Amino acid sequence: MADLAVMHEQLDQLRDLAVRHGNGPNHETAVPRLAVHVGHAPTPPTSGLFEPRICLVLQGAKQIMIGDLVLRYDPATYFVASIELPVSGCVIEASREKPYVGISLALDRDAIAALLPSVPGRASAETAGFAVSAVTPALLDPWLRLLGLLDSPHDIPILAPLLEREILYRLLQGPQGALLRQAAREDSRLSQVRQAIGWIREHFDEPLRIEALADLAAMSLASFHRHFKAATAMSPLQYQKSLRLQQARRLLVGRADAAGAGFAVGYESASQFSREYARMFGLPPARDAIRLRATGADSAYAV
Repeated sequence: MADLAVMHEQLDQLRDLAVRHGNGPNHETAVPRLAVHVGHAPTPPTSGLFEPRICLVLQGAKQIMIGDLVLRYDPATYFVASIELPVSGCVIEASREKPYVGISLALDRDAIAALLPSVPGRASAETAGFAVSAVTPALLDPWLRLLGLLDSPHDIPILAPLLEREILYRLLQGPQGALLRQAAREDSRLSQVRQAIGWIREHFDEPLRIEALADLAAMSLASFHRHFKAATAMSPLQYQKSLRLQQARRLLVGRADAAGAGFAVGYESASQFSREYARMFGLPPARDAIRLRATGADSAYAV
């Protein structure tokens, strides 16, 4: 009970700091890699590429979909991703009186790797590239001091790297330590999968040859499929399709026509593009673009 009371007090203090220094749904702060997110209403699902980071919700709740998995996180939990993921997400709890408040820190793989010799533990042979876990007072404490630096910006260059290191140290000690070790080690299965992801991101509009991706990842075909799905909750083809459809959505919001957007991202069949687009976003391309322009939304994703 004492830990719970401490945690509630920490979350209240973090929320007050975030609201004071936040400015909209995705505000990059003066602390490197630290962002604050404040919203006053639930949001429709938006899609984007989620870069490796840890995210804490200080008030409200968020829901994201990765592949076929639906995850929720709120002030009792944190979300961490150690690999680039196409996701769809929305704020599900927010109001003018109690806004959604979140903070996130982009993960520095080099900083994690530098800590590994000092933190006992080992990377598992196979692990997901993302997870939701319970927050603890020990984890929230360095977050509170990190956000507190926004009140004394002259201290940021000296103290922010130390507090970021402490946050990473706490994460490595926690239930997702294996996930972070996989991300930091160059010889891990997750790092091999990341090689393939890099190719897909750069060539998402080109035909996908799974055998070539497996060779790039230095795995057998069966091993590559298994580890890719474990890391991303998607097959390589599903991952590519998500990237294609997200890019097509951006083109449509920018006034491209539906057929042109489909061809631009690699589809050869307009009907297949329209069918897969509607399956992912809930409306055919042209109608979805009209809705997005009317609401002022786009495909940017803020945690």
